[in-house]
Amino acid sequence: MTAETSLPTGEDLLSEIDRLRKEKNAIILAHYYQTADIQDIADFVGDSLELSRKAAETDADVIVFCGVKFMADTAKILSPEKIVVLPDMDAGCSLEDSCPPEKFKAFREAHPDHIALTYINCSTEVKALSDVIVTSSSAETIISQIPEDQKIIFGPDRHLGGYMSRKFNREMLLWPGVCIVHEAFSETELLKLKAQHPDAPVAAHPECPPTIIDHADYVGSTSGILQFAKTFEGDTLIVATEPHIIHQMEKALPEKNFIGAPGADGNCSCNICPYMALNTMEKMYACLRDLEPRIEIEEGLRLKAKQSLDKMLEMASGTIGKGDLGKV
Repeated sequence: MTAETSLPTGEDLLSEIDRLRKEKNAIILAHYYQTADIQDIADFVGDSLELSRKAAETDADVIVFCGVKFMADTAKILSPEKIVVLPDMDAGCSLEDSCPPEKFKAFREAHPDHIALTYINCSTEVKALSDVIVTSSSAETIISQIPEDQKIIFGPDRHLGGYMSRKFNREMLLWPGVCIVHEAFSETELLKLKAQHPDAPVAAHPECPPTIIDHADYVGSTSGILQFAKTFEGDTLIVATEPHIIHQMEKALPEKNFIGAPGADGNCSCNICPYMALNTMEKMYACLRDLEPRIEIEEGLRLKAKQSLDKMLEMASGTIGKGDLGKV
């Protein structure tokens, strides 16, 4: 049976998801970039690694990861005994796509005196080729612990790597990948929006290019931006990341106004992640019903990838999900 046939709708769909969740002893994880309906039915909503770690701590038999494939892969790396399913296996990531394992391996071999700090938005194979995985909330803590004479490769996000390089005044070899969502923000349109709301601070994800970061009052992970939204003074915040996070802000602070930073066309529609959008309530129901499509990782590869994740947790366990990049 496919996701396109015999699907319940409306309240029946919600009831069936709840029934299957209990029957299969499953938990539903939703990244902040998922649509509001998926966020609202999830057991946990958060950043990718934060979600995988929470899932690993539960006694659930099944993890339904409503995000993109590298996130579900990470959940499987940390919870190999659990069944991990992804509503749509085509939900990929432009950063992962930008960094093919064979090219990254060759790049590493060409620079043997460098260690590889690799953003978690990458494939399991690239994680296995890396020394330390970083998140947008842990990168600063990890880099601060690396001796200044140690050369660094940072991939696959050149904007996050560039932000860290500027902040630490430290040269790094940057892999040339970008997030197509954050790359789409327009400096010109952002400045127009700031002129309309002169007292509104800007919160930006470090995957944004420097032309956006330079105008930000706060730079941090999705969790960090959400925390900033809960603490900033004023009534309006401009948000430069995928706009579905605004749902959580509006739930927590209905009295405040949150505006998505615009793209080149003057609105934020071009900044909706097309990969995240592939997941739907209907596909979530179908994958929970069928326990397919399922994430499978060869054990030797899983253990190699886990080493780089474990190294991150060893160096920065207190920062995961905390958004500790702080003010610019």
